Amino acid sequence: MIGGGIAGSTVALYLSELNLEVSLFEKGPSLVNGPPICHLHAGGNLYREISDEQCLTLLQESIDLVKFYPHAIDYRPTVIAVPLEDKGSPNELFSRLKMLKNAYTKMCEVDPLNEVLGAPSEYYKCYEREEVERLKGCVFEGMPSSFDEWIIPVLKNIDLQKVQFPLIMVQEFGINLFRLASTATLLLENKEQCEIKLNHQVVDISKKQGLWSVKSEHLGETNEDDFDYLINAAGFQTGKVDDMLGFKRERFVEFKAAYVTQCDTKETWPEVVFLGERGTPKGMAQFTPYPNGYFQLHGMTKSITLFEKGLVKSSQLSAYPKLDMKFIHKIEKAWSPVDVQERSTLAIEHLAYYIPGFNKARVVSKPLYGAQQIPGDDDSLRAANVSFEDENYARCEIVKASSVLSMADSITEKLIGLGYLSKHVLGRRDFEDLKHLDEAEVSALAQSLCVQREYPSSLAKRVCLQACV
Repeated sequence: MIGGGIAGSTVALYLSELNLEVSLFEKGPSLVNGPPICHLHAGGNLYREISDEQCLTLLQESIDLVKFYPHAIDYRPTVIAVPLEDKGSPNELFSRLKMLKNAYTKMCEVDPLNEVLGAPSEYYKCYEREEVERLKGCVFEGMPSSFDEWIIPVLKNIDLQKVQFPLIMVQEFGINLFRLASTATLLLENKEQCEIKLNHQVVDISKKQGLWSVKSEHLGETNEDDFDYLINAAGFQTGKVDDMLGFKRERFVEFKAAYVTQCDTKETWPEVVFLGERGTPKGMAQFTPYPNGYFQLHGMTKSITLFEKGLVKSSQLSAYPKLDMKFIHKIEKAWSPVDVQERSTLAIEHLAYYIPGFNKARVVSKPLYGAQQIPGDDDSLRAANVSFEDENYARCEIVKASSVLSMADSITEKLIGLGYLSKHVLGRRDFEDLKHLDEAEVSALAQSLCVQREYPSSLAKRVCLQACV
């Protein structure tokens, strides 16, 4: 397994749970450290441009992920607002929401354990102006347990003159990068079947007598190991491995960033998303809460989350899209303090347009950042997982974290066909190790990873421990 991000770590964990011997090569000092994630995407409700089929896939995959990584989930809903000046309308979202609600209901009828996004009858709720005015005057303190309690701080703080009605609240939960990293690390460290090779840079791969020979550098020494099966989970550098092996594959790579801010507030917020056209000055604004007044901000504009020339495509000569060196420098070395301050401030201003009181927010750390790959020739693709070459090479190609278990299933099916596994393990999820993780231990390591990576430890703390009822 080459790459210890979300894809590599999850598949390494999954296959070692099936008693396969796995070696996991990660060039960095810890697992699951990549592009910013904050949202489960249970239904793809933030992407008006993707197909219904992709939305249904993301819904099923998100349910699987919540059950597999419950310690990494922030059980708080999301408010979706359509700005007054947006070309779209909230009413245009209803057919998809109804479709997703019906699909979720059927999934829960087939298997009651699928009910991890709250009650199917309460998958979403619409708030017309009249109810907004009524709730805006309510006072609530403590941890919210219903949609009406969750939406109160939103109604009190956003500029209601800038949004269309109704507002929509949906059971779209958060996923925490640091808690997922902690969970995967704790589980893999206890797996005898998995050898974790941190700080190992893979420099060459070749095929000899049916085996993959992998050369890696570690502490100035070069090592060579042979393997029956090779899984390329190198993230945005997946194309580099393809090039080593002479495999062609079309893909995009996109550099993204999210910004870490703090604002004095004692209110418990849901996530809030103001829809907008990607890449324009009014691109989607995403407001993701953490404890102690910390917020992660996305603004889908080229001056905030997206970057000029930050989306690149592979060529006929190489399967590896070439990001400009300024982005590689950000990923591998550091951001300039000026760049951090400038883009974070623009992110604050972008959200403060809708939440005026947020103009008092402060920049508190470097951004969360990284690059992600998008396989194929459609840069709007969001539901993808894996592709295969040769008889013993898999290429992990997730765009959203929720797709990791679909990817693991597809790889497992291939390994069954090759005789490495018996067919009864396909789709298995009942791994005992996952059931016995200690919440306090997960939280402690997650906070430690925050500090090691130079982020506030509050980003690893949970907002809420259970779904709305």
